[in-house]
Amino acid sequence: MTIYSQHPSRGKVQVFATYRGHAGVVSSTVTSIDDTGLAASVVDALNRISACATVPVSVPDTRDGRFAHYPADHLAAITDHAVRRDLLTGAHSLWYEYVKALLHDSLLYLDECTARVPEPVRLAIEAEVETEVRGLREALAAHAAGTAPPASDGRLWDFGAPFVSYGDVDGLGGEARRRLDRVQEGLTADQVRTGAADLRLLLDAYTRCANDNARLLVEDFALTDDPVGDGEDGCFLSVEAPVPDGSHDRAGWRVEICRWVPDDPDDEDSGATGEPVLRCARDVHPSAAELADLLDRSAGRPEQVAEWALTPVGEPLAGTAFVVTKRYG
Repeated sequence: MTIYSQHPSRGKVQVFATYRGHAGVVSSTVTSIDDTGLAASVVDALNRISACATVPVSVPDTRDGRFAHYPADHLAAITDHAVRRDLLTGAHSLWYEYVKALLHDSLLYLDECTARVPEPVRLAIEAEVETEVRGLREALAAHAAGTAPPASDGRLWDFGAPFVSYGDVDGLGGEARRRLDRVQEGLTADQVRTGAADLRLLLDAYTRCANDNARLLVEDFALTDDPVGDGEDGCFLSVEAPVPDGSHDRAGWRVEICRWVPDDPDDEDSGATGEPVLRCARDVHPSAAELADLLDRSAGRPEQVAEWALTPVGEPLAGTAFVVTKRYG
């Protein structure tokens, strides 16, 4: 329910919480941090946690043509470390399970940040998170009971209008939710559980890698590294998890080196299509560490991806455990 920001003040950086109250939009100071970069990281982590906590309970679950609510089970893990691992299990829906994984990563991120601040600052940040969760719980209880929001100076919550910032949180928006819902149509509970686990693995690898050029394509169950640029002449790396229903020749994990091919060689503005050069198919799940290492080795370097593109069948991509099982063309 809250948007966090920072502002320099007297040699320090103040962290602010901004939210809707009974008197309108108000801001309050959370704490002050000496280090500008650390303050920015804390603000980012708090915004991610607020968004991942609030959005699922603020949007309707419209799968199968119904109008329902997503669970609020994830709120318990925000303030209780003992149940945090529960964020990494479940089969409610592909989108909700993915958001739980995002929340888990965001909580770990905040832990890393608060480990580097003085004790009073850490306690102030923890108190802020508890206030956010408590306010959201109270608002949800009032909504479920059909009563007015608590008549306090607390934070107001509106279903359908989450007051959060999540522009750079991949997969949290409405389009990602709708596309994952379409992927989920007709799936069994076991297929949803497996698909959610694959999304968590992709997210884990993406979070671990240091490749700023890597992209997580949540709705496509894929990771990519395109060193040259989308549609530009050259090769790119693609990591693809199975599609949950096993369709589209995506029943297993695979790594591909693809090349952009112009749709019309005589028209430089016609666009391009990625066509596979080689494939490394896997019968077993790769680990997040393997995928993160693969992305770090490519690291937006066209020469590395071009070298991998020459690998013959039966040989691994240099420096990796991914063996080429098929070449094209």
